[in-house]
Amino acid sequence: MRSMSRRAALALPLGAALPLVARADDWKPNQPVRLLVASAPGGTTDIMARLLSPRLQSRWGTSVVAENRAGAGGTICTLEMVRARPDGSTIMSGNIGPQAIAYSLFRNLPYRPEQVLAIAGTITGPNVLVVNNDVPARSVAELAALIRARPGQVSYASTGVGQSTHLSPVLMLQMLNAEAIHVPFRGSGPAQVDLLAANVNFLIDNLTGVIEQIRSGRVRALAVTSRERSPQLPNVPAMRETMPELASYEVNTWFGIFGPAGLPNATVQAINAEVNAWLDLPDTRRRFTDLGGEPLKLSPEAFADFVVAETRKWAGVVRREGIQVEAG
Repeated sequence: MRSMSRRAALALPLGAALPLVARADDWKPNQPVRLLVASAPGGTTDIMARLLSPRLQSRWGTSVVAENRAGAGGTICTLEMVRARPDGSTIMSGNIGPQAIAYSLFRNLPYRPEQVLAIAGTITGPNVLVVNNDVPARSVAELAALIRARPGQVSYASTGVGQSTHLSPVLMLQMLNAEAIHVPFRGSGPAQVDLLAANVNFLIDNLTGVIEQIRSGRVRALAVTSRERSPQLPNVPAMRETMPELASYEVNTWFGIFGPAGLPNATVQAINAEVNAWLDLPDTRRRFTDLGGEPLKLSPEAFADFVVAETRKWAGVVRREGIQVEAG
């Protein structure tokens, strides 16, 4: 069970509340740990797992192996995680898609919010709209004109149905009253491959996952989805700056570590403490800055509250847009 609420804890004598406080060294795994990754290799969810796993392995003195379980917008991986024994030997690098958007988007989702335990945040940041170099558009307005001139012919990639990379362009298209073809992939890596090959025309991906392609000039960035411009791309406008129809557009994405319901509180607190200590490292902060993101450093309780708020927010977006699909 999770620790009791702050209000309940404050009502107890100080001595009664102290045993609930967990330190980072109160728990360590006594067996190898699987860090499931709710995406294909190459995207931010995968990058977080690849950066974090050696840190946990060195701290815990046991194997921590990142395992990609792509498909169905991260829901296949999440289902495998919730079915795991709640002993700390299976945790997951997840994201806004399967951990927030999926609950309202999928009709037959095979897991429930109460089966997924929020442990620690990792990184947060905007998405970015990019086109391949064969697309003549050099601004959002020019892309919008292209889409409107060819309704149902211009295609966009996503990293999977139900990911923020799916709903970000859906929201943009709805606000533009335009139509394009959605081509979902099993993660950012495969989506970028087809974008570079000009098999799809545009992509709204996590800035952290596609920034190197932008810097190399292999794709052209037209806008970021956050309210303000990204310090990493100061010459790229925020989406809401680009057209009057998009004035209220704002999307930020996030990532974190999750586990199956039933994990002991000491385990949750210990994993959270290790992740937060990793987020505080200068090397981690430099790497996140290079990726165009910021550390999402929260307690387990605060991260859980954050996920609930995001789930409600995206339920409203899905409901307003009238989108719902079958899982799997």
